[in-house]
Order: sequence, then structure tokens, then C-alpha cells
Amino acid sequence: MYFVQIIVNGILLGSVYALLGVGMTMIFGIVKLTNLAHGEFIVLGAYLATVLAPVLGVDPVVTLVITVPLMFLGGFLLQYFLIGRAMKKGNEPALLVTFGLSIILQDVMLMVFSADAQHIVASYSKSTVKLGSIEISVLHLVLFAISLISILSLTLFLRYTYIGRAIRATSDDSDAASLSGVNINKIYAVAMGIAMASAAVAGLCVGMKWTYYPSSGGSYLLIAFVVVVIGGMGSVPGTLAAGILFGLAQVIGGANYGLLISYVMLLIVLVVRPKGIFGK
Repeated sequence: MYFVQIIVNGILLGSVYALLGVGMTMIFGIVKLTNLAHGEFIVLGAYLATVLAPVLGVDPVVTLVITVPLMFLGGFLLQYFLIGRAMKKGNEPALLVTFGLSIILQDVMLMVFSADAQHIVASYSKSTVKLGSIEISVLHLVLFAISLISILSLTLFLRYTYIGRAIRATSDDSDAASLSGVNINKIYAVAMGIAMASAAVAGLCVGMKWTYYPSSGGSYLLIAFVVVVIGGMGSVPGTLAAGILFGLAQVIGGANYGLLISYVMLLIVLVVRPKGIFGK
């Protein structure tokens, strides 16, 4: 049963990793841009939840009602008025803009929230449930549910809504989509908005699970990058599968060899299937 416990823990951890990569895979697959500020967006989402939960006197999960629309709007405006204009001059200027955003956000969060460690505490943070001989943290179950609901909702949105189909068409061939009447600039802005909204959800999960700092964005960016590359750029289901694989590798390898196994797995995927497991 010890092995079963490890598998369960790996899957629960992997669901959070998948959520970290969803926003990045949207930008990779649709806008064709490496968003170097994605880690800072996640940390910003964590800080927003940390501030709002005690102010409103609600469970941290409820703060998503505010943080998700707020960060969607921020992402839409950033892409439409700043990053989108830089993209017209090439990918390199746009990449530098996201790098500048990451530095600005990190410094602003440092000034506003200080360098002290932060953590989001919920009433069920230390509660556990037992299923036979398997003990599972209630917090991990909540985070697993949030991740699955978020990824499933995004998958259904991309598949069955007009905007979702326009996003997929733009991802496949932006020129053909433009000729069909799709406003590419607005679709890019919507994609960035969705990416930042998912970063708000990921930030909540990060803040509830780990201790974080204004400088934590780099580590989350690296995890997101690995998950996206393994799963396949632009593939939301691939991100979920890669996140679970990444989580299982870390739990099985433990504190000493978990990261090593994860990055070896990344190298193998790059050699065998450079476009990722679900990449096209």
C-alpha cells in the first residue's frame, strides 16, 4: 500500500504542476511567444488571494471570483496595448517586453509585500482523510479538484465555443484565420487573458500548498516550461498528462533524485519526440 500512497501523492502533486503550465501552453501554442513573466503572474495571483481572503473573510478559494476576472482583464490589456505592439516588430522585442514585465512585477511585489515568506492558510489545510490504509490531505484533494475543473473547463471552452474555435484556428494558421474574418489581435489578447486567469488559479494553489516569495516566479516558470515541453506546446490535455508525470517522478525520486529524474525525462522526450507527448 506504500506504493499506492506514492502514486496518489504524485498524481495530486502533478495536478498542481499541470495548472502551472496551462497558461504558458496557451501562449506558446497560440501567440507563439515565450512569456517570461508567467512565473511572476502566478506569484501575483498568490498575493492577491493572500490579501483578499482575510479582508473579505472568506475561504481562499472564493477569492477566485475576483482574481480570475481581474487578471483576465489585465492580461487582455497587456497583450492588446503592449505585447501585441512589440510583436509587430518581431518576436525578440516581445520577448524582451515580457522579461521587463517580470522584473517590474517582481520589484513591485517586493516593495508592496516585502521579502517575507507568505502562505495561504485555510481551515482544512492540516486536515486529512483516510481511504483504507491510504491517508490523503484534504488540501491536496481541494487543489486536485480545482486543477481538474480549471483544465476541463478550458478544454470545453476551446472546443465548443466560437471564441475557442477562433483561438484554435489562429493557433493552426493565423493567416487563414484572418482571411476568415477572425481578429487576430483580439484573439491574442483573449489568449493572454486566459493565460493570466489560469495564473490566478495556479497562484492560489501555489500559495495554499507552498511558501512563496516575490522572487519565487523563476522556479514556477521553470516548472511550467518543463511541463509544456513534455506535454506538447498548445495541448491542454498534454499539459495535464505531463504535469502528472512530472509529479510522479518527483514523488518517486524523493527529495534527492526527484528533480533529476524529471529533467532526465525532459531530455528523453526532447530526443524521442521533440514536439512533446501530445504535440502535433
